[in-house]
Amino acid sequence: MQNVGTQKDSAAWILQTWAAFIFAVSMTTFGIVNLPVDNWVKGFMGMGLAFSVGSTFTLAKTTRDLHEGKKLTSRIDEAKVEKLLSQHDSLTLK
Repeated sequence: MQNVGTQKDSAAWILQTWAAFIFAVSMTTFGIVNLPVDNWVKGFMGMGLAFSVGSTFTLAKTTRDLHEGKKLTSRIDEAKVEKLLSQHDSLTLK
């Protein structure tokens, strides 16, 4: 059976993704704060930003979990097939 290693992201990639996330949220917040509208409109847009960021994290986690579940199922199926093949080989060798 083939061992599937875990994928490791480089420190530079992790830093870049966090920097991009912080920059995007900061600039959007800065834009909302400086809009020439009433505070209730700014609050509404801020809530929209917060819910959008939260749902994005939830979607990313769900997508990752589905992908990892498929990998695990695939590895289990592969192990079953290898077991059947080894049993078949031992029967044909007799």
